[in-house]
Amino acid sequence: MNRIDEAFKRLREEGQTALIPFLTVGDPDVTTTIDIIRKLEEAGADMIELGVPYSDPLADGPVIQRASGRALKHRISVADCIQVAEDARDAGVKLPFILFSYYNPILQLGLEHFFNLVVQKGISGLIIPDLPIEEDEEVRKMAEAANIHLIPLVAPTSNERVKRIASKARGFVYCVSSLGVTGVRSDFHSGIDEFLQTVRQATELPIAVGFGISSREQVERFAKQCDAVIVGSAIVRTIEEALPLLQDESRKEEGLQQIYTYVKQLKV
Repeated sequence: MNRIDEAFKRLREEGQTALIPFLTVGDPDVTTTIDIIRKLEEAGADMIELGVPYSDPLADGPVIQRASGRALKHRISVADCIQVAEDARDAGVKLPFILFSYYNPILQLGLEHFFNLVVQKGISGLIIPDLPIEEDEEVRKMAEAANIHLIPLVAPTSNERVKRIASKARGFVYCVSSLGVTGVRSDFHSGIDEFLQTVRQATELPIAVGFGISSREQVERFAKQCDAVIVGSAIVRTIEEALPLLQDESRKEEGLQQIYTYVKQLKV
């Protein structure tokens, strides 16, 4: 069984909602990314999205764009990001890893080589935000053959399109809570509750909600409707704020503790 399925099965039996943090791999460096992953697991994360830094991130707001810029200074590649999953596993991390990457870095690596790597290194799921369902047949077939879940993003749209996207989903359906790019928000679009109900009715898979979630109150709100809550920009911003500590070896643990404390209070 895929690790994502195992995690949702356990959480369902325990009556819990999954907390899925996102981070940009290589921000500020790969070694620190692995340290952060360990802290996220300690803080109660149930899965982790490993964001591949990209120079033209259409779905990402300024916080994640800045993180990508810092990571790309070290020439972090999609292969490096995949390797982080194995390195974190060697460091004792047991969580499922979901690779979040735009399509171009995957194409540059080559699909066959890419899927060989994600299988070898222990990636359980893929999110490719700029690969629409109309063009994902080849990737989907290769993912299913490798038992890697291709997880779709679904934004408010027609019921028919929601059903079409949900019918092809594997692992879970990622519901976009806010229109536009990622980023911390205090408000969500007015039809969010109806939208989540529409997605719930369209699939038997778990549904997750993300984009803009940053507080425990928001996590608690969406935990009543969803099987998972994804927190991205707020965690990346917390890492950014801790950079002076993370880059000072004598104070690195203090910076990691700041990240731990923030994520710990999100877990409901």
